[in-house]
Amino acid sequence: MTDHALLLVNLGSPASTEVADVRRYLNQFLMDPYVVDLPWPLRRLLVSLILIKRPAASAHAYASIWWEEGSPLIVLSRRLQEAMKAHWTHGPVELAMRYGEPSIESTLQRLAEQGIRQVTLAPLYPQFADSTTTTVIEEVRRVVRERGLDLRLSSLPPFYDQPEYLDALVASAKPHLQQGFDHLLLSFHGLPERHLHKLDPSGHCLKGDDCCRTASPQVLAHCYRAQCLRSAELFAERMGLRPEQWSVSFQSRLGRAKWIEPYTETRLDELAAQGVKKLLVMCPAFVADCIETLEEIGDRGREQFVEAGGESLQLVPCLNDHADWAAALKTLCERAPLMI
Repeated sequence: MTDHALLLVNLGSPASTEVADVRRYLNQFLMDPYVVDLPWPLRRLLVSLILIKRPAASAHAYASIWWEEGSPLIVLSRRLQEAMKAHWTHGPVELAMRYGEPSIESTLQRLAEQGIRQVTLAPLYPQFADSTTTTVIEEVRRVVRERGLDLRLSSLPPFYDQPEYLDALVASAKPHLQQGFDHLLLSFHGLPERHLHKLDPSGHCLKGDDCCRTASPQVLAHCYRAQCLRSAELFAERMGLRPEQWSVSFQSRLGRAKWIEPYTETRLDELAAQGVKKLLVMCPAFVADCIETLEEIGDRGREQFVEAGGESLQLVPCLNDHADWAAALKTLCERAPLMI
């Protein structure tokens, strides 16, 4: 059977480090109502203000980590796509980006034109958030509806606590942890607190220091912060880490709204003040290294930590195209349920 395609989807990247390309990418990204969840007029005003200065600064950041082959996120996602071809024997393996190219729309259209009738969609986000998982699924639904595509769709759900994902994370990280360290910081991408509140009809969310650990299964299914903490705890347990050897933080704040805590930039200063000299940082919300890992943590985070009194900050690579990750992803995708 060769008519069942696998479609890997990641966030995306500017086409180049030119300011115009970065501005175009940021506009598409930030105008997504699942990312900046404001009414359209307010969203348009806010994004227009951001686009006055942000593209130039972001272009400089992208240029500092850009590879000869292109965007690290795109290059690494392509490598994973190639690795998956050896595992996914049901049909073609395609790659799309939610923002930028290759687009979800053009990729699904091409698959349909090739006679593909079944697609397993794999949003490459371990933990659930509207700004990652939901927006991918809704874009796929929009394309299928508006293009009239005859496709049967399955979708990989968040896999933050799945043994296959966690075992691959351990296998990829273990060589770096075995080199010795004072502390391991698990830095996840942040979200505005309001993104969590609006998905929590119970009113439980962020009502105490322990709310994420006592979340009901219904709340946990849509609570990004709780899922991040669960991923971290399960990873630490598998690695045999003591509680004092690791901690969790959240990075990449944008704007003035309150984001989920603790903040990574605050933790870097705190850890240096506590006498941590050799710091390892992992970013388990990302499966491929990108500007948030390579530049935000690997460059600026390292500089901040050293200036605060630390000696070294080593970024542990993401899963990227690690062999164990490709094998795990195949297993996860093969049991993906049908989209309703």
